Formats: sequence, structure tokens, C-alpha cells
Amino acid sequence: MDQDTLTWIIRNRPAVGATPALPHQPLLLMPEVAWFSDPLLTDSIHGIRHGARVCVLASLLAREHGLNRDDTATLCTAAAVHDCRRRDDRDHLEHGKRAADWFTHNSSTVTASFGHLVPAHAVAWAGTSIGLHNIPYSAFTPAEVRAYQQAPLLVDLLKVADCLDRYRLPLQRWWPDPSHLRIAIPSWLPPIAFDLMARSEQARLDGATHREALTHALHTLGNGR
Repeated sequence: MDQDTLTWIIRNRPAVGATPALPHQPLLLMPEVAWFSDPLLTDSIHGIRHGARVCVLASLLAREHGLNRDDTATLCTAAAVHDCRRRDDRDHLEHGKRAADWFTHNSSTVTASFGHLVPAHAVAWAGTSIGLHNIPYSAFTPAEVRAYQQAPLLVDLLKVADCLDRYRLPLQRWWPDPSHLRIAIPSWLPPIAFDLMARSEQARLDGATHREALTHALHTLGNGR
């Protein structure tokens, strides 16, 4: 992200309505630099802040859909690390499967770092949602359909959360398109998603660390500012 791009994005804010205060304090999980395939990508459009924002949005969606504590932790953990094994910011089609394999083999390290335990039976569900997050439903293979059927809501919610952080991209035609989703986006969530992105990215450009940038954005949103 650079200042000119962010200024353009903010100037072209979509007509999604006024931003409400956060309905509750969401879970914020920050992926670690060491988990990324390429350390240079930690500050990219698929880096640490993207993973953390998708986690926050997934947490808000989890409450909206009545997920219990364990399922929320599973979804948010998957959200935080879903892009960490990318090799570049372009069309790396295998990155979801690579991240799923990596998480499956490193789940204890990830959950220990986050301090939010994913139950043993749910590690596979998290891996499934990570592995399918970037594959269109229409492109699922028979094996992927069977995997999806083991944890359909987690996959659906991760896809929604990931989609909602597309406001960070520098072309409006790349912004969230609900037609690719199977779950309706609550009307109050797009303005929160946009401002979460804009405020955290501005804070980062102003010199904040990744965590400081997200904490600042959440604080202002939580106060309804």
C-alpha cells in the first residue's frame, strides 16, 4: 500500500452507508512473520494486516451466525493464516492448499502463539476452509465438494470475510462481489470492513506496527468514530 493508492480508495468509498460502532469486541489474531513463505510479503496486500483484518471480520460473522467459542476460534485461526504460504501477490492458485498443509502440520505452534486452542477434531475443518478459501464454488472438484460438506459454514464464512477485505485493492472491479458467495453479507458489515482497512492502512503508512495499526482501527471503530 502507498499513500496515493489509499487516498484514491478512500476518495472512492462505495455507497455502503455510515459506519456503525462495532457490535462487540472482535477477536484479533496476528500471524507471525516466520509463518510466511516470503518475509517480504508480510507487508504486502496479502500480508499480516490482511490476515488480521480477515480474522476480525470472521469474528464478527461468527457472532452473527451463532458460532460457539470453539468454532469461532477455529474460524478466526484459519482466517489469520489463510494467505501465509503465498509465494507472490498475483495468481498463485495453489496458495490455499499450501497454507492448509502448512497449518495442519503446524497447528499446535499456531494455536499456542495465538493463545486460542483449536480443538483436535477441528484442525481438519480449519485446514479445509483454508484450502478452499480461494477456489470458486463452481470449480470444486468432487473431492473438494466432499471436504466442503464436512465444514460448510466455516468455509462460507471465511470466503465472506476474505471477500470483505478486497476494498484494499486498487481497482473498484476487484472490490467485494456478493454474487460469488453463498452467505448474505449483513448490511452493517461492509462499512466496517472498508473503514477497518482504510484506518489500519493509514496508521501503517504513518509508522505504526502491524498490531498498532489494527488496534488503532478497532479502537476508533469501537467508539463509533
